[in-house]
Amino acid sequence: MAKAILEFNLPEDMEQFMLAAKGRDIMMTLYELDQHLRSETKYAPDTMSQEVHDALVQVRTTLHELMDSNNVSFDLIS
Repeated sequence: MAKAILEFNLPEDMEQFMLAAKGRDIMMTLYELDQHLRSETKYAPDTMSQEVHDALVQVRTTLHELMDSNNVSFDLIS
């Protein structure tokens, strides 16, 4: 298996370095948000209004659309 090597010129490239270093954490945060929204809508309590339910569904749909437009997928998580 080939290894990828990333090189950064610190401190000038600190932002790019931090994004590369924290990429998995960022992805897991998106995944956890997606799963929370899924759970909230799938198992919506009787006390949740239809408007709130629809808003949560729309937020999850928008999250997926933004990920698609940025070529990001939960398939990367193993």
